[in-house]
Amino acid sequence: MKYYIIAGEASGDLHGSNLIKAIHKNDATANIRCWGGKLMQAANATLVKDYKDLAFMGFVEVIKNLPTIFKNLAFCKQDITAFSPDVVILIDYPGFNLRIAEWAKKKGYKVVYYIAPQVWAWKENRVKKMKTCIDKMLVILPFEKKFFEDKWHWPVTYVGHPLVEVVEAALQQPTTPLSNKPIIALLPGSRKQEILKKLPIMLACSHHFPTYQFIVAQAPGLESSFYNTLLAPYSNVSVVNNSTYSLLQQSKAALVTSGTATLETALIGVPEIVCYKGSNISVAIARLLVKIKYISLVNLIMDKLVVEELIQEQLTVENLVLGLKNLLYNTAHQQQIARDYNNLFSLLKKGGKASENASNEIQRFLSKP
Repeated sequence: MKYYIIAGEASGDLHGSNLIKAIHKNDATANIRCWGGKLMQAANATLVKDYKDLAFMGFVEVIKNLPTIFKNLAFCKQDITAFSPDVVILIDYPGFNLRIAEWAKKKGYKVVYYIAPQVWAWKENRVKKMKTCIDKMLVILPFEKKFFEDKWHWPVTYVGHPLVEVVEAALQQPTTPLSNKPIIALLPGSRKQEILKKLPIMLACSHHFPTYQFIVAQAPGLESSFYNTLLAPYSNVSVVNNSTYSLLQQSKAALVTSGTATLETALIGVPEIVCYKGSNISVAIARLLVKIKYISLVNLIMDKLVVEELIQEQLTVENLVLGLKNLLYNTAHQQQIARDYNNLFSLLKKGGKASENASNEIQRFLSKP
């Protein structure tokens, strides 16, 4: 069969690559064309467009890049038409993918959505349209099934969280020591604009912890020189490339930008502080529209404040230093985090192997007359 898969971010590339591997196991003749990244390409799919050319962050940034976004949408529709797939599989990235879903459904293509848009956080009215243009919804968060089925009367399938299998595999790999000092990991994001807002604040903390080595996880696709300029004033800070999981396994604590990395850090078992800082306009709009108690997946899944969140004006050097001291030296706090992390891992592991489950659900869906 022919599969057209669209992912628009680094996490989508990771989960898309594992889905592609699972599809190939189920369908030896699978012909897969994708938007994503090197991981999806390495999993034996033809890469049409790299996600690095698609990712625009925040309300202001999206508006500034609307001409490019519309150009990409038009090209995507043309490419799908030329390929004529048996199914279009959309991975997260809702601003783009929901437009493709609506178009694809009208054109008669079967549409599967893997990793649901976070409509439970904002733009809940999107669900009405989603129900009309998505044939099969595969969700990865336990509470999403209840949200869609109880509130919107839309049957969806919970397949488990794909990060569980990714982290479990990573924990089996040997690690190369990164420092002879205890380590604090810095995960400032994957895009230059978000890194420039958060990393300087994170780095300033290093002066307060001279016996620790602060190590920055370099984002894929960004040059080392970009980081070296920022790190130059600091003596106990370094950077590693393509070693994020190894870095986290060796870290005593982590400062992590909001997003998938917060969940990865928790599943590996590292105490963390979640950091977010965006443009003032974007954050002001988000505060008006977003209706969730927390910004980190860890806290959202557990429905309580497991990890500290420092957002916008709260993200200061002083607050980070206080938070880090609490993570590093408060034994009772460390023990509570460890208990919560164990519960989180157990909850997500119950779903099974998400990639295999998702592939199986897709095959069952496609086999129906």
